[in-house]
Amino acid sequence: MAKHRAEIENKYKWAIEDMYPKEEQWEADCQKALGLAEGFASFAGKLSKDGASLFAALKARDELWRLTEHIYVYARMRRDENNTDARYQAMADRAQTLMAKAAAGTAFFIPEITQLGEKKVETLRAEEPGIEAYDFVLRTIFREKPHVLPPGEEALLARLGEVLGATGDIFTMINDADMKFGETLGEDGQPTELTHGNYIKFMESKNREVRKTAYETLYAAFSRQRNTLAATYSYNTKTDVIASKIRAYPSSLAAALAGDNVREDVYTNLIGRVGDSLPVLHRYLEVRRRLLEVPKLEMYDIYVPLVARGEQEVSFADAAAMMHTALAPLGTEYTQQANSAFTDGWIDVYENEGKSSGAYSFGSYDSKPYILMNYAGKLKDVFTLVHEMGHSMHSFYTRRRQPFTYGSHSIFTAEVASTVNENLLVRYLLDHSADEKERAYFLNFYIEEFRTTLFRQTMFAEFEKMTHEAVENGEALTCELLSERYGGLNEKYFGPAVHTDELIRMEWSRIPHFYRAFYVYKYATGFSAAAAIANRILTGGQSAVEDYIRFLESGDSDDPIELLKIAGVDMSKPEPVEAAMRTFEKLVSEFDDITK
Repeated sequence: MAKHRAEIENKYKWAIEDMYPKEEQWEADCQKALGLAEGFASFAGKLSKDGASLFAALKARDELWRLTEHIYVYARMRRDENNTDARYQAMADRAQTLMAKAAAGTAFFIPEITQLGEKKVETLRAEEPGIEAYDFVLRTIFREKPHVLPPGEEALLARLGEVLGATGDIFTMINDADMKFGETLGEDGQPTELTHGNYIKFMESKNREVRKTAYETLYAAFSRQRNTLAATYSYNTKTDVIASKIRAYPSSLAAALAGDNVREDVYTNLIGRVGDSLPVLHRYLEVRRRLLEVPKLEMYDIYVPLVARGEQEVSFADAAAMMHTALAPLGTEYTQQANSAFTDGWIDVYENEGKSSGAYSFGSYDSKPYILMNYAGKLKDVFTLVHEMGHSMHSFYTRRRQPFTYGSHSIFTAEVASTVNENLLVRYLLDHSADEKERAYFLNFYIEEFRTTLFRQTMFAEFEKMTHEAVENGEALTCELLSERYGGLNEKYFGPAVHTDELIRMEWSRIPHFYRAFYVYKYATGFSAAAAIANRILTGGQSAVEDYIRFLESGDSDDPIELLKIAGVDMSKPEPVEAAMRTFEKLVSEFDDITK
C-alpha cells in the first residue's frame, strides 16, 4: 500500500513552500493578479497612441502572466502531492479560474496588435527601443493574424477557457483520485495493492502469472469506466476540432502545430519514416519471443527485461551518483548545478497515496525547476530522473539568460533537453559494461528506449491523427470505435509475434497525454534530435557542448526548428529520424547476435 505523504521523509520532498512560505501570500497574489487582469483593460484602444504605450502594455502583460503562472504552478503542484486533498483541489480550481480571467482580460491585445498592422508597429518600435525585446513575440502575432478573431470574440473564447479545458481535469480526477485497481498477485504469491506507481514493477516481473494478473487487474478497472472515459476523450477531441474551425485552420492538426511554426509534413513524415522501420521492430519482438520461450508474446510480456542482471535495486543516492558521472560530458557547471537539485529541494521523490502518477519537471519563471517522481529503485527510474533533470536544467539555463517573455520552451525543444541526458546515460552504461552479459542488458534497455519513445509515441501520434480526423469527418468517437482503431494500430506496430488482446484495445483510455492534442509526437522527434546532439557532444568536443548550452539558454526566443539548429540539428529534414532508425537497426542486430 502506498504511504501517506506525512510518512515520507522531508529530504525526499520538494521545497514547494519556498514559493509561498505562508499561503496567505498566495491569497494576496491572487487578489493582486485579479487587479492586474482588470487593470489591463486600460490599455484597450490605446496601443497605437505611441511607442511608450505599446511598450507599457507589453510589460504589463508580462507582469500579469508571470504572477498568474506562479500562482497556478504552486496550486497545481500542491494538488499533485495528493489529488484527494479537497483544499488543494479547490486552490487548483481557483488558479485555473484566475488563468481564465487573465486570458479574458488580455484577450483584446493580440487582435488590436493585428489591427495596427506591421508598418504601424514598426513606427512605434522606432519611437521606443524597448519594444525591440519583443520582436519575436510580435512576428509570431502577425504570422498568426489570419487566425485571430475580433476582440469581443477573443474575449468570449478566453472566458470559456476554463470550461474548454475541463475534460483533462476530469480525466485526472478519474485516473489519479477516484480509480482504484484493487489487489493483484505479488511476487510472494500474496495479494498486493496495485497502483499506478507499482504497475510497471509487476510488468517487469520474471513470473508470467504475476505480470498477467496485474495486467488484467489494471485494464479491468479502466474497462469498468469505458463509456465515461470514451465520452471524456470524445469531448476533448471535439473541443480541439471546434476550436480549430473557429480560428479558420484547415485542421486540428494544423492548429496544434501552428504555435511552433511546424509544417504538417514534419508530423506526417515522422509517422511515415517510423512506419517504414516497423519490420525492424517486429524483428526485435521476435527476438523477445524467442528469449522468453513462448509461442506468442502477450502484451504483458513486452516490458520484462530479457537479460538478467544483479543489483536491480538502485538507491536514490546511487541514482544521483550515476547521473553525475554520465552527464560529465556536459561540463562541470552543468553537473554541479544538477547535483544541487538534490539538496536544494527540487525533487519530490517517492510515491504516496493520492500523488499524481508518472513524472514531470514543472515550475514558474520565479521558482525552482521542480521535479515530480514516483521513484521505485529500478534502472528505469534512474533514466526518469535523468530525463526530468534535463527538463529542469533547460529551465535553469533559460531563466538565467532570457527574460520572462522567452523564459519558457515549446515541448518540441523541451523533449530534446531531457532525451539528450537519457542518451548520454545509456551511452555511458554501454561503454562501461563489465562483460558481454551486462552489455546485452544495456543493449536491451536502449532498444526499449527506442521502442517506448520513438515507436510508441509515434503510434500514439498516429492514433491522435486518426481520432481527430474521425471527428472532422463526422464520426462519433464511441468506445467501440476508439478500441477498434487503437487495436488496429497495436497490431500494426507490434507485428506477428504479439497477440493483440481485447484489453490492450482499451489502452487509449489511460493515456494522459491524449488530453493535450498532438503533443506526443514531440517525444519522438525529440528522441531523434537528442540522439544526434548526444553524438555531437561525445565526438565534437568543447564546441559541441558550447553549442548545446547556447541552445539551452535560448528558451523560447525563436521557432523550435530554428533553435535546434543552434545545437546542430535540422528537424525540418528527415535525416535525424532516419539516422535514429539506422541506430535502432544496429542495436537490434547486435542484441540478436549476442543473445543467440
